[in-house]
Amino acid sequence: MSLATIFIVEDEKAIADTLKLNLELENYKVLNAYTGNTALKVFSENKNQINLVLLDVMLPEINGFDLYSAFKKEKPNTPVIFVTAKNQGIDKIAGLKLGADDYLTKPFDLEELLLRIQNVLKRYPQGKSNVIFTFKNGSINFETFEITDVNSTKQTLSKREIGLLQLITSNENKVISRDQIIEKLWTIDENPSSRTIDNYILNFRKFFESNPKEPNHFHSIRGVGYKFTA
Repeated sequence: MSLATIFIVEDEKAIADTLKLNLELENYKVLNAYTGNTALKVFSENKNQINLVLLDVMLPEINGFDLYSAFKKEKPNTPVIFVTAKNQGIDKIAGLKLGADDYLTKPFDLEELLLRIQNVLKRYPQGKSNVIFTFKNGSINFETFEITDVNSTKQTLSKREIGLLQLITSNENKVISRDQIIEKLWTIDENPSSRTIDNYILNFRKFFESNPKEPNHFHSIRGVGYKFTA
């Protein structure tokens, strides 16, 4: 059984073919594009099947940063890892500022890339049934980042807010520790505090609780973490 579909956008055919072979050996399904315009076409035709994009920056016709923006307009919740020879700090920062899930520079270790792919895919459960989550006081669309709150008002949240909502709602009635949240939603270069996560939970209560001071859905478990109940 295929684990996921990965879309490789890489103009160096030797690199693309090596990646494709090794990913298929890991049981992934792989799609390829070697130019920017082809990448747009392939993505548009297969966006509902694509689970992750490996994206070069320096490409013919359209650069990787512009492709990233185009992909996100079509399917906002698509995870992207930049894989590129552009290894200057300013380029990495530019990629991460766009919202990319990771950034790996060439030459790279294949095992490291496979681990990074696994880690990113853990944050994005597969299947259309996971796209919209509905409960008593609202709904969450993990693909468009839109929520409908307790007052039936639609709002668009940030990628990290949606990631946290996806993590805790997919583990209903289970306590998720702060360490688990940080491991899944922040990179090792970032240093979020417990207060940062507390603030997200407080916002969720404002969105989804009839009385935020007496929550029925988003619970804080003192000294441990958080729990969602429908």
